[in-house]
Amino acid sequence: MSKKYQFHPTILREYDIRGVVPDTLGPEDVRVIGRVFGTMLLERGGKTAAVGYDGRLSSPELEAALVDGLAASGVAVTRAGRGPSPMLYFAAATLPADAGLMLTGSHNPPEYNGIKLTIGGKPFFADDIRELGERAANGEYSDGEGLVTDRHVLDDYVARLLKDFETGEGESLKVAWDAGNGAAGEALQKLVKGLPGDHVLLNEDIDGTFPAHHPDPTVEKNLEQLKAAVAAEGCDLGIAFDGDGDRIGVIDGRGRVMWGDQLLVVLAGDVLEDHPGATIIADVKASSVFFDEIERMGGKPLMWKTGHSHIKNKMQETGSPLAGEMSAHIFFKHRYYGFDDALYVAVRLLSALNRSGESLADVLDRLPTMVNTPELRFECAEERKFKVIEEVKVRLGKMDGISVNDIDGVRVDTQDGWWLLRASNTQAVLGARCESSPPRGPGRPEDQPRPQPVGRGIEPPGLWEGALYTG
Repeated sequence: MSKKYQFHPTILREYDIRGVVPDTLGPEDVRVIGRVFGTMLLERGGKTAAVGYDGRLSSPELEAALVDGLAASGVAVTRAGRGPSPMLYFAAATLPADAGLMLTGSHNPPEYNGIKLTIGGKPFFADDIRELGERAANGEYSDGEGLVTDRHVLDDYVARLLKDFETGEGESLKVAWDAGNGAAGEALQKLVKGLPGDHVLLNEDIDGTFPAHHPDPTVEKNLEQLKAAVAAEGCDLGIAFDGDGDRIGVIDGRGRVMWGDQLLVVLAGDVLEDHPGATIIADVKASSVFFDEIERMGGKPLMWKTGHSHIKNKMQETGSPLAGEMSAHIFFKHRYYGFDDALYVAVRLLSALNRSGESLADVLDRLPTMVNTPELRFECAEERKFKVIEEVKVRLGKMDGISVNDIDGVRVDTQDGWWLLRASNTQAVLGARCESSPPRGPGRPEDQPRPQPVGRGIEPPGLWEGALYTG
């Protein structure tokens, strides 16, 4: 029996481990996490792990502690170096590694840090993380002497990204990129050297203080600098990344945001050309546009739980080649590994645009548009948030004329549209969203001619342009 250890109760989250350095998460916490995780890995038949870290100021020290803990459990560790989370996932998929651990604070403020964990290519989350905490509290972890080696994979990762870029008959694009001073910066600098066209780079130097703006491209105010650059430089589009490079933000040449569910529809063209009838997954927050258009393009849309770990597991279960969330985690199994990689998504988007010869603005103009809200968030105590959802579900069961999907909260379809209420798995809040179609009638958007989508000639019938899309 080893020394018992108690973590701060807030750091063991549903999908990962996350805390404020040094208040709730420090080197000794991370070292113990490495020891316990390594023990669990060994018990499951694994022997090796790859470790990466992002550009936060606290990451080098915490990465060293994590490596120490893993090695002290008897696990052989490969240090993959600094880079975005998908670089570490790539290392875990291509090196002799049974597990992957990424030291990252993702899109959180500078004082945060954390760990994303996988075993055998599958997310280590929920019950796994709870078990890790219980085993640390009971002192249940092994002793050993694992070998530690350095194998930085950044160049190999960028080469793999470029492998799937396809040129076409369209003119080379001019693209503005905003790395947000996050961990994707160095990879981005290498990536654009291998891409055709003109490239304008913003905040490409990794800086854990994030001096330009908060590194979360799904919040539109964080795209203001990118919008200004697109306008000033006459760019065809702009692409932004979050703090660890697994979420993407996209704007067209007119500064309009292409949201995650819209991006999925555009990217699905290539996938459904190669795999007709394939299942394409989106989370419960996605617009009805996604589900309608995937079906019209010949695919099978599937609504699933919010959360990258849930989405990854469902992809493996269904064999889906493409999935995504409104939070702009996009997962490509088609020609790739199945993890969320914003740089790879950017490569696939540019490939589709290059082949089609169309501008992103043209594509966005013709996509179906809806009247909807962004995600609305309401504070709700941890002990009440899931109970509230159950109470609402009971009341909905007594109502007529509605359809209720309860895979993650309640998503209610009515004649006028739909609304969603769900409890966050990571915060003491309830999230809500609602959507409705624009008014119909003579001359309305549904009467417009059907456009061709970006991709390889698949025509999704019924696309129309019209009212405001607010995200």
